[in-house]
Amino acid sequence: MPQIDCHVYIDGRRTSSPDSLADAADALDAANAVAWIGLKDADPGALEVAATRFDLHPLSIEDARKGHQRAKLERNGETMFVVLRPGSYDDAAERVEFGELHLFVGPRFVITLRRGAGPDLTAIRTALEAEPAFLGTGPEAMLTAVLDEVVDGYAPIVSGLEEDIDQVEDRLFTGGSVDPTQSERIYRLIEQVMSFQRAIGPLPSMVQGLLRGADRYGTGDDVQNRLRNVLDHIVRVTERVTTCRALLENALTVHSTLVTLEQNDAMRRMSRASLAQGEESRRLAEETIEQGEDVKKISSWAAILFAPTVVASIYGMNFDHMPELHWAWGYPFALALMVGLGVGLWTAFKRRRWL
Repeated sequence: MPQIDCHVYIDGRRTSSPDSLADAADALDAANAVAWIGLKDADPGALEVAATRFDLHPLSIEDARKGHQRAKLERNGETMFVVLRPGSYDDAAERVEFGELHLFVGPRFVITLRRGAGPDLTAIRTALEAEPAFLGTGPEAMLTAVLDEVVDGYAPIVSGLEEDIDQVEDRLFTGGSVDPTQSERIYRLIEQVMSFQRAIGPLPSMVQGLLRGADRYGTGDDVQNRLRNVLDHIVRVTERVTTCRALLENALTVHSTLVTLEQNDAMRRMSRASLAQGEESRRLAEETIEQGEDVKKISSWAAILFAPTVVASIYGMNFDHMPELHWAWGYPFALALMVGLGVGLWTAFKRRRWL
């Protein structure tokens, strides 16, 4: 037997708390009786019993069984199927976490099925029981109370996002170098804001639909007034979330601009350093070339002077037996040879531009 948390009300006052879906359905035989039934889990058997005893639409049962639905409101005959996405904000991880709450709202019953994080339905029911006049208006009062609680739960999420955005802006505009990793944080926050927008996007039209059908379905004035209050809250939350997204997109643009400017500054510094290094290299190359030219000149003159020295040293050995030693033209020949070698070497070096 599926576990349930069921309470039956007549004129806004609790009269019984049945232990089973069958007993809850039977309790509705009493005049003006309304049941609030909370299913403990998504057990297929519980859903099938609820579908049979309360004539729930098969497509709505299928959606409730599968889960992972977007927020929506569908009317199937006299029964509404409502999907809400209650959420919370993990500030340490900077992540919005969503649960899923399904409601089947009939003329004389409300069946809730919760997955993951969600509002405290017991606390909502207790608060409603303190207002029997409002609770006595019927299931739409229960739906309105749940809607109000879910929407109020979005305010801390927006506050958490706004605080993180303030931190991002402070990091962007404080002195010092730009942190390139900030772009990753901004992207993550934009992703969370977008998922938040998807979760709450359908809510304004859902509430407006309830208000438009108020006369047709006999919704009381008190319920309509509270629905308008819920609508006002969700519109303000939507506007704040839209502002958060715009601020993050602007922060991403500013961050990208600052990173680009810093990179340009770094490139300019590197270019100046490269130019200075190139100038130094050019100066060293010029000095090396000048030194090479000097070496060539010195080497050239050393070679020119060395050739006559070789001739003179040979004929200055004073050996008795030397060719041309007693030759009459030996001295002029030696002088001519020395001059000729010097002139020849000078001419050769000059052509090579060593001199």
